[in-house]
Amino acid sequence: MPFVATRAGRVFYEQRGSGRPIVMLPATLHDHRDFDPVAARFASRYRTIAVDWPGHGRSDEPDPAQCVSASLLAGVLADLVDDLDLGPAVLVGNSVGGYAASRLALDRPAAVAGLVLVNAGGFSRQTVLSRTACALLGRPAVTRRVLPHLVRAYLRPVNDHDRAVAERVRARARTVEGARTAAALWRSFTTPAFDLRADGPRLTVPTLLTWGTRDVLLPLKAGRQTHAVLPGARFHPFATGHVVFASDPDGFTALVEPFLDTVFQTSPPDPRPPTASLPQGPAGPRDLS
Repeated sequence: MPFVATRAGRVFYEQRGSGRPIVMLPATLHDHRDFDPVAARFASRYRTIAVDWPGHGRSDEPDPAQCVSASLLAGVLADLVDDLDLGPAVLVGNSVGGYAASRLALDRPAAVAGLVLVNAGGFSRQTVLSRTACALLGRPAVTRRVLPHLVRAYLRPVNDHDRAVAERVRARARTVEGARTAAALWRSFTTPAFDLRADGPRLTVPTLLTWGTRDVLLPLKAGRQTHAVLPGARFHPFATGHVVFASDPDGFTALVEPFLDTVFQTSPPDPRPPTASLPQGPAGPRDLS
């Protein structure tokens, strides 16, 4: 199985297709399989790479002494992009994955051809209610009891795929390791490093901002606030929950494919020679299993 060695241990990724790269980054306690319906379609024209964060999916459990945070995930993304030697990529980031994608685009814009942000964190205002929720869910014992019941409320599953997504997240949240990882991430959401609002105007790469309006964690109000601090972004709401591409893969693909065409037509290709034939499916050029 393909893994990349990162500052937080080995990270799993699933690669499909070939061509210009698209990197897909999931939400807290979610994994690369969330993207299956859209990754399969994009892979007909592009090299798609769907990632499991540390402590998620098939990736290694982080060292308990190493506190998992949104900032750590952004660093892991930088490690992965460097290791795979991708050249400018389009990053598709959901929730904390959107934060990590935006952080990389801010810190290293030459590595990012464009952003597709899906109910992304980091750009909306914290309230007393949101800080209280983060503090409560920042306790592993609370996360283990509460998060499994919260999943359906924020996902609003409508098809077999996103119902499977919900069951995977619920099962992971019930484990000691999953609750510990999720709680650490929730605690990081109230830190100064997670607040990207002042940096929004510096985000100059082409950006498509999509938002599931039925999400109770990051509701439409948060989407409007995010759009307000990303003035160059195009905003498109969907009548879904937190994981738009799982609930409405047809609508998401129809919106994103023209964006990808435009980005890759205007972004110069990587001048480095292409990698020799890349295996399809869950194989890849780096296997550390």
